This record gives sequence, C-alpha cells and structure tokens, in this order.
Amino acid sequence: MRICLVSETWSPDINGVAHTLGQLSMELRRRGVALQLVRPRPANGSAPRAEGMEAELRVRGLGLPGYRQVRIGLPATAAIQRLWRQQRPTAVYLATQGPLGWSALRAAERLGIPVVSGWHTNFDHYCRDYGLPWLAPLVLRRLRRFHNRTAATLVPTRAQAEGLSGRGLVNVRVMARGIDGERFSPTHRDPALREAWGSDAHRPVALHVGRLAAEKNLDLLRDTFTAMLAARPEISLVVVGDGPGRAGLERALPQAHFTGFIDRDSLQRHFASADLFVFPSISETWGNVVLEAMASGLAVVAFRHAAGAELIEDDVNGISLPVGDEAGFREAAATLCQQPARYARLGRAARKRALAYRWPAIADTFLSTLTQPMEIDDEAAAPCRV
Repeated sequence: MRICLVSETWSPDINGVAHTLGQLSMELRRRGVALQLVRPRPANGSAPRAEGMEAELRVRGLGLPGYRQVRIGLPATAAIQRLWRQQRPTAVYLATQGPLGWSALRAAERLGIPVVSGWHTNFDHYCRDYGLPWLAPLVLRRLRRFHNRTAATLVPTRAQAEGLSGRGLVNVRVMARGIDGERFSPTHRDPALREAWGSDAHRPVALHVGRLAAEKNLDLLRDTFTAMLAARPEISLVVVGDGPGRAGLERALPQAHFTGFIDRDSLQRHFASADLFVFPSISETWGNVVLEAMASGLAVVAFRHAAGAELIEDDVNGISLPVGDEAGFREAAATLCQQPARYARLGRAARKRALAYRWPAIADTFLSTLTQPMEIDDEAAAPCRV
C-alpha cells in the first residue's frame, strides 16, 4: 500500500499539523506502508528530505507576511500528476485546504485516486481573529466545496464532527490525536530547570506552550497570568513558543520567562517541570499541547473546546470553562495556583486520562478511513452478476 500525504508543513516545523503527520507517518511505516510527501519547498532550500519517504515532491511556496516560517504551497497540479503517474498512490491524504490542496485534489480526480481530507485548521475562525468577520462565510463555503469532493473528512473531536456536519459537510469522521506517554511524562521533571525559573519544590510554575499570535487569545493569557501573580506573587510564569504576539506579551509580563521555540527534548522537560498549564485559545481544531500537558501530569485550565472539551472533566482531571467565560477563566486559574494539593490531584488524574490516547490506535483509524473509499471503488468497478 502506498499513501501520499499532502501538507504545507512538516518536521522540523513546530505546530500541531506537523506533529500529527509525523507521528502518523512513523506508525504507518511500522505497518509496511510506503509513503510519499508533497509539500512546499522550505524557506531553507537546503533542508534535508523528509525521513522515511519513498518520494518527496517539493513545490513552490510563499511565506505569510510577518510570519515567514509559515509556508503556503502554490498550485502544482501538473507536477503532482507527473509524480502520481510514475508512482501511483493507493490513496491520498490532504492535510491542507489551500491552493496546494486544491491542486492535489484535481490531480487525484483526473487519475481516479481515492482522496481523504483532514480539517486541521479553522480558517473561518481565523477571519474573525484577524478582523475580517465578513469573510468567514465565504471561506466556509469554499472549504465545504473542497471537503465534500473528498471521500471523507477527518476531524479530531466528536463536537467538531457534529458542528461541521450541521454546516453542510458530508462524511465527517473522527480521528483523535495520540500521545507518547514516555516522552511526555512526570519522570522528566527537572529541579535545575525549576530553579532557573526562580522556583523550587514548593513554589508553583504556570506554563503556556503555543504559537504567540492573535488567534491564540493572548490578551486573556496576559490577564490570567497577571491575576495568578496577584494571587500568588512567588509563582513562576513560563511561556514556550514564538510569533508576532511575543513582543507585546514580554512588555506586559516582564516577570515571565520566554523561551522561544525549543527542541523536543527540552519541551518534554518544560512540561514535566511545571505544575499548571494555562491554555486560553479557542482557535484549535484539537490542541496537542493540552494532551501533552496532561500526560506530563499538569493541571490544565482550558475552555470547553476541542481537546479541552474532549479530555477534561471539570475538577476531576483539570479545569474546564464554558467558551466565552473569560472572567471565570481568570478566576479559576488564580484560585487553582493557591491550592497545591488540588492541582497535584488534578495532574495525576490528567495523566491517567491522557494515556488512553495512543498513536497506534489513531493510525488504525486513519488507515481504515483511507481504505474504505478503495473498497467502495472496487465494488463499483466489479462486474454485475445475474
């Protein structure tokens, strides 16, 4: 079996899509599946080829203004068709809804190759975050056309499947995300790192991990960290990640430790060395960092959205607030940081919940979804028996 992955991001990019596809590709290779990759040419043209790929096609891309590390693939239908005529994939998975995704969809339709898509980014939500709410209905209409031309659309949560089905998408199926419970584990807790943050065994550390951009609700992160400092002045605040919103946060939170992007080994130590995880974003389709924080034994404060809705039972394995209750979010975080026995209890329960999500099972769901369209096509092609 040969599967082609079409994506605008790949390791070493640091984001949820790259992480999910990287984990899936490792599981698929363990099963003997041959993989192809179509992606934009990295900004660093000498970047190494993706590991484990039978073939890799790099197409022209553009960096987003003000955010050059995010690449958008340009149309490349002819180049994709040439690749697939030479090495025809059994099925195609589209992890991008942009021009590159449309090109791959057209090429697959012309060659009769089954296609499954993934809803990895809420582009219609981003329109509101960037002050263009009038554009959201147009974006949704185009996304609906795109996804309804594929055999199925994979989304990470049941709530999102129901929501998108109600907005006109068909054949929406759920594929959650997994966790490596050994990589993200309380065993990686590092007293020396806590000391570098000005903490010790008794003073709490509050952590945030993510891209620092407008869609991540950074104003609420700022206000929540400020409230936690007022409630417990000795708390250490740590922000992992980078983006256009970093400078403003640094000015507003001079007491916080800003790390920028860090490597995977450092990331697991940062998660395990904190006590609380604050995640105010409501733009995610899933939110891998929520699962990573829970597996690391942290008490998570999040809205009842995406992974926060799927994974967190309020005051059982985390704190879950209704979307929009920003005052409640600030108050919940400020209260929790003063209750060490409570956030320790929530962290233990969070890890137990997170370990139910394993990548081998996620890969099984992925493969079964991609093979079902082929089975349907085989049946359609079979001769009629009378």
